[in-house]
Amino acid sequence: MSLHDKIQETKAVLEQVLRAHDSRRAAVAWTAGKDSTVVLWLWRSLLLEMNQTPVLAVNLDTGVKFPEVTALRDELATEWAVELKIQVPDVDFLHYPLARDKLECCKDLKILPLQRALTQMDIAALLTGLRRDEHPDRMDRDVWERRQNPDHVQVNPILNWTEMDVWAFILDRGLPYCSLYDQGYRSLGCMPCTQPVELVENGGERSGRDQDKERQMETLRGLGYF
Repeated sequence: MSLHDKIQETKAVLEQVLRAHDSRRAAVAWTAGKDSTVVLWLWRSLLLEMNQTPVLAVNLDTGVKFPEVTALRDELATEWAVELKIQVPDVDFLHYPLARDKLECCKDLKILPLQRALTQMDIAALLTGLRRDEHPDRMDRDVWERRQNPDHVQVNPILNWTEMDVWAFILDRGLPYCSLYDQGYRSLGCMPCTQPVELVENGGERSGRDQDKERQMETLRGLGYF
């Protein structure tokens, strides 16, 4: 399938979301990384075309995100008039054992804050930037997924895109992106668990992420991770 066809497929999914849900009950899970920024741009474009507001997004600020990522997030949220909910974890960072137990860390810093944010915002549809090709445990994912706690539908509109599709779209549309990608990062997570990785290496796109956590992706998904 060509990128043009994938874009049309994605737009059709987003239009279906808008037909099924008021824009106030649909939000983009926005990390300010390349994938979710593409989804946010497409969703925002549709809402503007349909004269609908607001453009809602939720960002999980774990407290250990790269400053370049949070700076881009804040800049784009203002420039694109995004109604952004920044959800922070309910932990004592002074004493919290960051990245010691990857499952517990992800649960405390990402999963529980996400569940609180969706409940507080009364979100019925959460749009993500998940792609099948970025991780083996995401190969069997669906565009439409029913999730619990709280009950909502997770929509993965660019699931069939590749890493190169995303970059082709970003460069063609002139979308802003985090400067860390130009420094060898291919996937942006929390600072303790992310490092640069060369595109020419044998490792996958997420090989710069902590591999203990990556091996437990299916378990994290069961706990409520994307």
